[in-house]
Amino acid sequence: MKILILCLVMALSAALIESVPCDAVQTSKSARVTGSRAGQRPAGQLAAIAPVVEKAIEERKCPGAVVEIGNRGRVVYRKAFGRRALVPKPLPMRADTIFDLASLTKVVATTTAVMQLVEQGKIRLEQPVAEYWPEFKANGKDDITVRELMTHYSGLRGDLDLKPAWSGYETALRMIVAETPIAPPGTRFIYSDINYETLGELVRRVSGQPLDLYCREHIFRPLGMKNTMFRPLASVRLRIAPTQYEAGSSGKMLWGEVHDPTAHAMGGVAGHAGLFSTADDLAVFAQTLLDGGRYKGARILSPVTVEKMTTPQTPYGKMLVRGLGWDIDSYYASNRGDLFPVGSFGHTGFTGTSIWIDPFSKTYVILLTNSVHPDGQGNVVTLRAEVADIAGAAFARTPTPDELASRRAATGYWELANSYRAEQLGQANVQAGIDVLESQNFAPLSGHRVGLITNHTGRDRAGRRTIDLLYGASGVKLIAIFSPEHGLFGTADDRVASTKEPATGLPVYSLYDDTERPTDKMLEGIDALVFDIQDAGVRFYTYETTLGYALEAAARKGIPLYVLDRPDPIGGALVEGPVLEKDRLSFVGYFPLPVRHGMTIGELAEMFNGENHLGARLQVIKMRDWRRAAWYDETGLPWVNPSPNLRNLTEAALYPGVGMVEGANLSVGRGTDTPFQVLGAPWVDSRKLADYLNARRIQGVRFLPFDFTPRDNRFAGEVCHGVQIDLLDREALDAPELGVELAAALYKLFAQSFQIDKTLPLVGSREVLEAIKRGHDPRRIAYDWQQGALAQFRKMRAKHLLYQ
Repeated sequence: MKILILCLVMALSAALIESVPCDAVQTSKSARVTGSRAGQRPAGQLAAIAPVVEKAIEERKCPGAVVEIGNRGRVVYRKAFGRRALVPKPLPMRADTIFDLASLTKVVATTTAVMQLVEQGKIRLEQPVAEYWPEFKANGKDDITVRELMTHYSGLRGDLDLKPAWSGYETALRMIVAETPIAPPGTRFIYSDINYETLGELVRRVSGQPLDLYCREHIFRPLGMKNTMFRPLASVRLRIAPTQYEAGSSGKMLWGEVHDPTAHAMGGVAGHAGLFSTADDLAVFAQTLLDGGRYKGARILSPVTVEKMTTPQTPYGKMLVRGLGWDIDSYYASNRGDLFPVGSFGHTGFTGTSIWIDPFSKTYVILLTNSVHPDGQGNVVTLRAEVADIAGAAFARTPTPDELASRRAATGYWELANSYRAEQLGQANVQAGIDVLESQNFAPLSGHRVGLITNHTGRDRAGRRTIDLLYGASGVKLIAIFSPEHGLFGTADDRVASTKEPATGLPVYSLYDDTERPTDKMLEGIDALVFDIQDAGVRFYTYETTLGYALEAAARKGIPLYVLDRPDPIGGALVEGPVLEKDRLSFVGYFPLPVRHGMTIGELAEMFNGENHLGARLQVIKMRDWRRAAWYDETGLPWVNPSPNLRNLTEAALYPGVGMVEGANLSVGRGTDTPFQVLGAPWVDSRKLADYLNARRIQGVRFLPFDFTPRDNRFAGEVCHGVQIDLLDREALDAPELGVELAAALYKLFAQSFQIDKTLPLVGSREVLEAIKRGHDPRRIAYDWQQGALAQFRKMRAKHLLYQ
């Protein structure tokens, strides 16, 4: 009878818990975390947490939350708020609710597992990943190191494609092998789930156990984290906070199944997502790190390993600072707030989870929400910072110089240098197409009556004009010259009339006058066309359109077109920015290219001819000794301004971004001494714009308030207020993403004045423009184009590349 009564009491108690109002629930103390409880926290200071959480719930930023804070070995705050479920029926939040941790999987499970294997000598951080997974090296990944995966400097994109639909862990592995880096490894921070999907597979290969079993045996079980797991059993489903409808706003509710679509397709276990846990278990894990890898007699890591993975591990000189897995100082670190010092560390999860740990004050802050419930519209970025600041005000302190120095010195210079092997090209001796043709004594053109499409950039290494070289070449008859926008001498900013070339007396037909295409009359008597113009490597640079029109003309007339190839001045390794929509083709967009296409003018010719099925008799005179990753100042070729407002390589590097917004009512510095290095308008507040952009932590650049007065062009004679853009790291800069950042900042700060719709011809994507208007984060916009049309463009581009 006593047993029956006890069972009835327990059942009634469970029912009462489920019926508690949703405003807040204070649960009983955890059995697994030692120390005193919330009643012993600093008087009044942490009481400010409840109002900010309740406000976020009221504003529908999240349906509920659990907050747990520890300081010096004690749990000082532990409280549940709101509801853990809104649909299919409301359920109150409890402090022991199990959450889908999303990307906290990276640090709690995968990073810890990898570092245990490092301690055992089975993995080395500076070793190429291919040492442990040989197939991984395919498609230019042979030099990517384990450290580069862990710090997100591998150059791999954000995630695997989800369309067409696929499933299975082995399928994901084949897709990873097929990936090609989108940036040279070691040069740029790109937050990538592929990095940790790969690391999860390394754990399996090196340990012989799947990631979930390894972590359960070597991390969770030793620490007593009984509520931490991949693929939760059905028996704990009612304790789990559901996330989102499977199709976003429709379909079944994901409840106990991983929210991340890639992890879901992989079967629920992946290195980047899939882990479920509670605030109490995460408190155990955080305390373990604060205690140097030990908890209640169980050691999972050595103190030196904990310090190694939570101190700076990114390449020297980079703006964003990451540990191994852990975030230290990047734009993702909103949960650090403003008061915890740099040198503390943490991570966030897409579902609304976060953890931040301060080794100086021995404090951790855990905020678990299911902000994506039920339809993905929640957002707890601000709430994370608010909770962190309240905790920071109570406990954070300024580290001593010795404390900071000790954490900076955890990893030496040469250790990092051995892990980040970005290609250092130095000075080369590239021979452009004209130099190669010259070395062949112009044999391919022998017997031809030639029309030359060129301008002032058509020169050999010695500075001699292609005009003069062809005019004096034995067996070649140069009979006409064609000039693009800016004219033969590259100085005009308006339409250019046809004329005669003064040294040879040959006719110069302007392709930027009444017509932009070679006409049949212009082509009379010509049996071969030659194209020699230096491009800028940017989709809206009109020399590329002139090339396309020349190909069409050559095909129409049945004559060959010889393209004398030249370097992409901003390098041929990176492919960035939105792809031009097919219904927006124009003189500033001949082909559906991304803003930065990473192709030489010869490769573009191959692509235009092949993909548009022009049928031109194309022959590219290739360069010698050019490498894809080379910037122009690494080629050994003399710089010649390709157009009046691209006067140096710095301006050329910024042009793909700043140029994207030029169509609006802005000055981008035309008519000044620093075009594309400044941006502004009479209606801009310089300080406001500079402060906002600097707060965005855009890689590779910084912004200074700056006033300027253009001598001519837009706003001639008027004072423009705006910013000067300092290029700090050209390898780290994603220029088209900068363009979206500029457009988003101007629209957010000066919506009444900024004519954003006028940027569409150069942005090239209505989807991107609408995302800016809806207030989407520019980094998310860039992530989306990486996963969409840009991925398809890369596959097409690969067929037409002529150089390694």
